[in-house]
Amino acid sequence: MNYNKAEFTASYGIFKQIPRSDRLEFAFSGHSNVGKSSLINKLLNRRSLARVSATPGKTSTINFFSVDSIYIVDLPGYGYAKVSKNEKQRWAELIEGYLHDERDLALVFQLIDFRHKPTEDDIMMIDFLIDSGIPFVIVLTKADKMKKKEREARLEAFRTEIPCFEDITVIEFSAETGEGADKIRAIIDDIAEGEQDV
Repeated sequence: MNYNKAEFTASYGIFKQIPRSDRLEFAFSGHSNVGKSSLINKLLNRRSLARVSATPGKTSTINFFSVDSIYIVDLPGYGYAKVSKNEKQRWAELIEGYLHDERDLALVFQLIDFRHKPTEDDIMMIDFLIDSGIPFVIVLTKADKMKKKEREARLEAFRTEIPCFEDITVIEFSAETGEGADKIRAIIDDIAEGEQDV
């Protein structure tokens, strides 16, 4: 997979605008300001292909990026408080509509801030993915901001905070250092190649 040739394809603010799935898709989900755009930029070796904002809740559309024969899909960040009820409802319908649609969705990368206990919205999202039978892995972001002992303590805490944590693939990630980016790319490559071999 040539990640250097990634291109922004389109963004959609309403679910019914999204065209039918015509290739394998890898979606990135997470709380507002968890670092989704930074992760996608690091993954695709770009500085600003996915727009990074200091203001949480800035990504209010589903954004599609093409890489070879797949799509990287940036879902709107959930759980941002300073947004109107109508806007929150639209985001929820957009995310749920996408995840429940008959798409060629290979995997969801569920991002959680490594430094903190998962939010209620994080747990709801994980439960939703489990109940829907949607395959996912957890990416713990902002790993560079923690010392080794702090990481170990948080990983231990996650065992009781996150349902089925022991059974989920977990990747420690830093947009600053690039830690974990190769693991994410390897997972995408393995699934995409496996699909081609079928």
